[in-house]
Amino acid sequence: MTNPLPRLIERFFGHRLAHQRNVSPHTIASYRDTFKLFLKFAHRRTGKFPSALRLEDFDAELVIAFLDDLDSERHASPATYNLRLTAIRVFFRFLAFEEPAYSGQIQRVLAIPGKIGSKREVQFLTRNEIEAILSAPDRRTWVGRRDHVLILTAVQTGMRLSELVGLDRSAVTIGTGAHIRCFGKGRKERTTPLTKILNVTLKTWLDEPPAGNGNALFPTVHGERMSPDTVQYLLAKYVLTASKSCSSLRSKRISPHVLRHSAAMELLDAGVDSTVISLWLGHESTRSTQPYLHAHLAIKEAALAKIDPFNGQSPGRFRAGDELLAFLDKL
Repeated sequence: MTNPLPRLIERFFGHRLAHQRNVSPHTIASYRDTFKLFLKFAHRRTGKFPSALRLEDFDAELVIAFLDDLDSERHASPATYNLRLTAIRVFFRFLAFEEPAYSGQIQRVLAIPGKIGSKREVQFLTRNEIEAILSAPDRRTWVGRRDHVLILTAVQTGMRLSELVGLDRSAVTIGTGAHIRCFGKGRKERTTPLTKILNVTLKTWLDEPPAGNGNALFPTVHGERMSPDTVQYLLAKYVLTASKSCSSLRSKRISPHVLRHSAAMELLDAGVDSTVISLWLGHESTRSTQPYLHAHLAIKEAALAKIDPFNGQSPGRFRAGDELLAFLDKL
């Protein structure tokens, strides 16, 4: 009898994700990494090679053992744990349509709960820290000018790293109604207006001859598209340079995503409604903007200022009035 599992996995990635759901390449890559880890674990656990594993082997016990291994051996964070579990759940929902005879096994896997982890306040940069990092690139060189406009675009548009490196020169509209277009999570197109300074900076950058024959907005010196790792390396280099004049940067772990958080906090500090910020950042839900409200100390201080002080007096013990006692006695 032919083993259907390899065919199902191929159909899941090639047809279900790529064609029916049209998910982004980043999501497919994340699910792929989960399945590589899962299949290697299943091989160690069962002694069967991945291509010889059968659907019967993919039960709740094996999935739980895999998640426990992530926790104990790989020391995965709750976020990573839940990310791996999500990929497995999506596959088993696909199986529910393809192989309904295994519904009992599928439901037991889908019932596996995720892990609740502690949530830290979002990290972001102050205005002085942003300006220090923007001053770090040497704008007398082509690379320095590229890196300056890249960081400025990141901190003023709040784009994700994948969105930044995926930008083409044609995505930028300069002049009246200046804006920049990108494709975010779920292949959703988003248009972000440009500030005056970013409008001028991008115009100057676009006036320079592009490197190579590529169309990337932020290319390498060879004209190729920059990788996410390259951007992270460059940012770390400029943060180190900026920390010599801005000591507060030394105690912060700064990634490209922190620039995105900083853009959100700048908007929040300017009084922009959190719903608008959610649209600006391309969030799926306005709930994703709530962490910025929790992290904004000024908002908390403003709320505290509205509370009348106690003036050092104890509120004392509550004593009901006679009318209230009389009412209770009649019940």
